[in-house]
Amino acid sequence: MAVKGKRRPHVLAVPFPAQGHVRPLMKLCRRIASRGIKVTFVNTEYIHGKVFAAMSEEDKKKNSMQLISIPDGLPPEDDRSPGIELMESVIRTMPGNLTNLIEKINCENSGEKITCVIADITIGWILDVTQKLGAESVVFHPAAAAGMAMILQIPKLIRAGNLDTYGSVTKNELIDLSDNIPPWRRNELTWSIPGDLKTQKIAFECFAAAGKTANHAKWMLCNTFNELESSAGNLIPNFLPIGPLVSTNKQESSAIDGSFWLEDTTCFSWLEEQPIGSVIYVSFGSIAVFCQDQLNELALALELSGRPFLWVVRSNLANGSSVKYPNGFRERVAKRGKIVEWAPQEKVLAHSSIACFLSHCGWNSTVEGLSMGVPFLCWPYFSDQFHNQNYICDVWKIGLRLNPDENGLRSRHEIMTKIEMLLSEYRIKVSAIKLKEMVLKNVSGLGSSSQNFDRFIDHLKN
Repeated sequence: MAVKGKRRPHVLAVPFPAQGHVRPLMKLCRRIASRGIKVTFVNTEYIHGKVFAAMSEEDKKKNSMQLISIPDGLPPEDDRSPGIELMESVIRTMPGNLTNLIEKINCENSGEKITCVIADITIGWILDVTQKLGAESVVFHPAAAAGMAMILQIPKLIRAGNLDTYGSVTKNELIDLSDNIPPWRRNELTWSIPGDLKTQKIAFECFAAAGKTANHAKWMLCNTFNELESSAGNLIPNFLPIGPLVSTNKQESSAIDGSFWLEDTTCFSWLEEQPIGSVIYVSFGSIAVFCQDQLNELALALELSGRPFLWVVRSNLANGSSVKYPNGFRERVAKRGKIVEWAPQEKVLAHSSIACFLSHCGWNSTVEGLSMGVPFLCWPYFSDQFHNQNYICDVWKIGLRLNPDENGLRSRHEIMTKIEMLLSEYRIKVSAIKLKEMVLKNVSGLGSSSQNFDRFIDHLKN
């Protein structure tokens, strides 16, 4: 409830238009709105449509934010997969569209003008626009603090000759920021896109520009917590870790937090039928795609493991097309395998039947898995996922790598072997449980992430 005589604070939030960016920022904004602060959440028109389509009527009634949209500058028929066309269009059109939107909102809501803009660091350069309009600037990083620290180090790394103008590592060496942060190998940087230097250069320039703007932001919010990445946090000015941003109400549909796909909840009745700690959960997030040969190896590995499995298979997982399963595979695994197009992941990972998480190691999946105490089988696809794998396997010791062979494939033998190693390794399970306890401590009332969030809310209100 607003204090009499004071204007109600009004937050405008802008994510990068991709699933892994929209969801954590929506989770954060729902928490902000629950404290009596007005929140306007801005998606592109295409993403706005996907979010609304995935919501039930009940979800829409429970929604506590104003959800609005702006054009992304692309024709309706264009592909919106993260890539050069989308990035160039966002860069070209978003500053003007946001300026017009903010001016319109402020004109129509003179008593509740926008007081703060929270921008995803990927598009952090938009804060140059919002500062000119009198709103306070806040950066949100949906991934690891280590990635945020690396972005802020870009000017220094260019001057030292570690990076060229494409963001490529210029020397055959590791980039090391701190003793307690895993070093980055070639092609493991957040903006790395091997084989597509043109797109990588645009992504790199976006991060470099965002990093310069971020240095002037009031806060740098991050979906992590102090104990998980204290060394990285020490490298970031005005750093405020407020994660992990996992849902606190397990009864609510996760679509209300910005899912782009309808979730198949039939997996829960199936999970209830499986023994405790028995199910291999397989999901590669919203972007990863694989060749058919690789998907055959995975399918046969799951079959040969003899274990129950829940596999999320998007309709475009086979390099943009539907997956073709090995002959007779669906029939042979019918009694112990469940395949869905999209799953309510947090609730799945929290289920007692889950034994491990075969994951692409996106940061959202990483913090969701460690928050539930689930060990990982790591299969990174691109970008920061390789560095997250290094955290999981080398620092936190809660998972194992799935290594490609000389043909670049994860063989059925490799997958089967690592499943057995992971599930028989008691120390990994113990480490996973300890991390889960650490998360619960941090997000509780007296935990550091909880207190940091309270501090942020107090600042917005005062």
